[in-house]
Amino acid sequence: MTTSPRPLWDPSQYLRHEGHRTRPFVDLLSRVAPVSPPARIADLGCGAGNVTTLLAARWPEARITGYDNSREMLAKARQYATPSLDFAYAEASTWAPAPASYDLIVSNALLQWVPDHASLIPAWLDALTPGGTFAFQVPGNFDAPSHTILAELRESARWRSRLSGVGERAAAVLAPVDYLSLLTSLGCEADVWETTYLQLLTGDDPVLDWVKGTALRPVLTALADDEEAVADFTAEYATALREAYPPGPDGTVFPFRRIFAVGVRR
Repeated sequence: MTTSPRPLWDPSQYLRHEGHRTRPFVDLLSRVAPVSPPARIADLGCGAGNVTTLLAARWPEARITGYDNSREMLAKARQYATPSLDFAYAEASTWAPAPASYDLIVSNALLQWVPDHASLIPAWLDALTPGGTFAFQVPGNFDAPSHTILAELRESARWRSRLSGVGERAAAVLAPVDYLSLLTSLGCEADVWETTYLQLLTGDDPVLDWVKGTALRPVLTALADDEEAVADFTAEYATALREAYPPGPDGTVFPFRRIFAVGVRR
């Protein structure tokens, strides 16, 4: 299996579908109901910072830090910095906050990029104050055509030597019931659910445009030094996506399943 390079993120591309990408975070926050306003919040995997601002809007008195390991995303996020909202570099796999240092830790569409992230959750719960909340959402659509086609292409005869296993994340995400069991076993009151959004995308090759911001990033990074290969792979992928997601009169329907979890530390 080819070693996957760290994806090079493009904030502008990611934000081309900002409305659809933000909605799950809004839905996640709607189920976060602390007894008292949190004083200290961590946004783990803050990306371009646009959703971190929603935390600041809801809890304006809180001290909030957005963490990410993409310097490109952090550069974009820092436009939102204020005296009570800052952004810092961190690797989720090694992030080690002090015990009882946060009232709320949130993570939006990050953990699928962190292998064995379930083993990290106990330490993150330890970082919560009593009654604190850990809330996250992850994609649950790895069996969708957008991902299965990408995996088949990576493993095809032409691309296998350069792309085998690049960007593979399906094994990192647990089933909803497993997140529920994990949180309850760690002493949390847990609320876990899933939602499939029927996203209506518009424009030319809209599903390709979507995955260019996320799932395709590892492949684009791995082929970054070969413009012809990037063009060829993208064209082959686009053709297959058009067949899997044909446009309708009002746009292209792109179903997207997501998994949500909220754990409150007893």
